[in-house]
Amino acid sequence: MAKDFYGELQLGILGGGQLGRMLIQEAINYNVNVHILDPDKNAPCRKLCNRFECGSLGDFETVYNFGKDLDMITIEIEKVNVDALEKLEDEGVVVYPQSRIIRLIQDKGLQKQFFKQNDIPTAAFQLISNKENLYETAIPLPYIQKLRKDGYDGKGVKKINSTSEIEQAFEEPSLVEELVDFEKEIAVIVARNDRGDITTFPLVEMEFNPDANLVEFLISPSTLPFEIQTQADEIAKKIAEDLQIVGLLAVEMFLTKEGEILVNELAPRPHNSGHHTIEGNMTSQFAQHLRAIFNLPLGATTARTNAVMINLLGEPRYEGLAKYEGVEEVLAVEGVFVHLYGKKYTKPFRKMGHVCIVNDDRELAIKNARWVQETLKVKA
Repeated sequence: MAKDFYGELQLGILGGGQLGRMLIQEAINYNVNVHILDPDKNAPCRKLCNRFECGSLGDFETVYNFGKDLDMITIEIEKVNVDALEKLEDEGVVVYPQSRIIRLIQDKGLQKQFFKQNDIPTAAFQLISNKENLYETAIPLPYIQKLRKDGYDGKGVKKINSTSEIEQAFEEPSLVEELVDFEKEIAVIVARNDRGDITTFPLVEMEFNPDANLVEFLISPSTLPFEIQTQADEIAKKIAEDLQIVGLLAVEMFLTKEGEILVNELAPRPHNSGHHTIEGNMTSQFAQHLRAIFNLPLGATTARTNAVMINLLGEPRYEGLAKYEGVEEVLAVEGVFVHLYGKKYTKPFRKMGHVCIVNDDRELAIKNARWVQETLKVKA
């Protein structure tokens, strides 16, 4: 790029949520001017950026006008107007990750076809145009139905156990996926810059909240066998290479009971499965994303110590102005780092923050994390 990223560069981020907020915290270190577009006037980024614009991420004119005078655009959410990004790319605005990659990842059907075409291991699937097709699908029951578009944070996913449940299935175009009897959910975050340098963060193991279908608990580094860690690492690098992505890519995977790795989904941006890297690794995922899109040398990703990340979700049955209980108690414990996202209102299972717990003793880190989960609550 003609402009130095430090001082002169005007960077636009589509989305002003917690990921944007943590990107700004890193961008400050590089003296980057950050512009944010978000539909929520109370978005977590609203007071932290050089310019905040309240507007729709899905509207062509809004996204185009927001970006046309900027040097570079990145995203913190995939649900954006890709046609506008393509036009901006044609006019010389740098868009990372590239608009073609965002378009692919927005559609879970195209994502799965990409896996198949590039020999990336994934669960067997079938694309369907409406729920009537479910009656003659080749995938055996029970199976998972996923909306091709607009599913997010566990929404747009249904388990269909029997033909009697097809009536409650999604009507829109979707994919049917074989139900994977997995041992663990794992993830690798990979970064690639425009020179083609690639680095991965160490594999992490995740536990999900079954009620919210969200990551609740994440442990780094993994203690899975070296062969599995290496294989997951190689899959993530291959996907980044095949896509020729510039930026960060989170690769979510299943480890089956037979020890096979299957890729579940991709996210072309900083991701919930990388929040622990702020305290747990030599370089955070947010710093790495900026290094990648600015075409800088990528940072070392080595784990400093054991890190457990827990999501701070809005408590069930509470809705309204957020009130935090237990912050002082958890901060009194060594190795506990609280990140609140600045969201004004809470509702059940809304992501309101995260906490990273680090300790050289892995079991103690896990024990402290369980205690933090019980102690720190978001109510209204």
